[in-house]
Amino acid sequence: MGQIHDLVTRHGRLEARKLVAADEAKLVDLAAEVLGDENATMGFTYSGFCMASLPHRALETNKEWMRKSDDFSLVIEPGKLFKHGEDVGTEYGVPYGPRARMILLYLQSEAIRTNSREVERGASMNRWLNRMEIGVGGKTYRAFREQELRISACRLTFAFKRGNREGFMRDSIIDGAMNLFDPNDDGSQGRLWRETVLLGENFFKSLKEHPVPLWDGAIARLANQSLAIDIYCWLAYRLHVLNKPTSLSWQAVFRQFGASYTELRHFRPRFIDSLKTAMAVYPDARVTIDDEAGLMLHPSPAPVSARKFVG
Repeated sequence: MGQIHDLVTRHGRLEARKLVAADEAKLVDLAAEVLGDENATMGFTYSGFCMASLPHRALETNKEWMRKSDDFSLVIEPGKLFKHGEDVGTEYGVPYGPRARMILLYLQSEAIRTNSREVERGASMNRWLNRMEIGVGGKTYRAFREQELRISACRLTFAFKRGNREGFMRDSIIDGAMNLFDPNDDGSQGRLWRETVLLGENFFKSLKEHPVPLWDGAIARLANQSLAIDIYCWLAYRLHVLNKPTSLSWQAVFRQFGASYTELRHFRPRFIDSLKTAMAVYPDARVTIDDEAGLMLHPSPAPVSARKFVG
């Protein structure tokens, strides 16, 4: 991918498009956009979400989600939300897809920025989504609201093993409901009160202890691609701490990212396409792709190390 960024730098966007294969023209466009973007802010995510992520598609409402690697695992349990006076409540499934990821990235970034478990949900989040070039009215608003409710209802368990040490963190992402507004509001009218949510105490503590810096300019260009978001966060976590090239077999990649696929041969081309997209918005990422063996990860600067942030 470094070659595409070099082409854009030397020849410009239009000429670079002529020098690559037709299916790589979109990568040239992404590379040109991020190389020319000087007005972006730093975002954050918990390191656990870099190693194990949400599902890409909806699960059955009562089904839990589990991801495992050699030394890390994530379990997400669906839950219920109750309104005042209700005896039964409403059951919500596990959060999924790009919208849930964008909500989580906002909540985590804002919590780190303000050093507070209490995060503004209303105007501040809308401004962030607008900066991500995501409209929040109509159908999109309803899709975000559905994922907010799922995030509010679920519980997480992160478990890890490092040498002879084992541990886990179990908590809700949200201690207070995110549905703090009129359910008939379609998002088109500005609200006049301040809406806040309270992150789970253990989740906030773990986030503060293990934050991974991200670049919002990259996230904005991946906002509708959940697998590319996952790969970008993973690269941001892994590459800058390496001290030597590290190989990763396709089987290991499949275990971490291939939960939506039954066979490696179907997963691999989709992953490669998403990996190239993630690397297009992470110019310093150095990853070698071998169609047969897997990936070679090379020590690389963090995605935010050389950028000046504003906002």
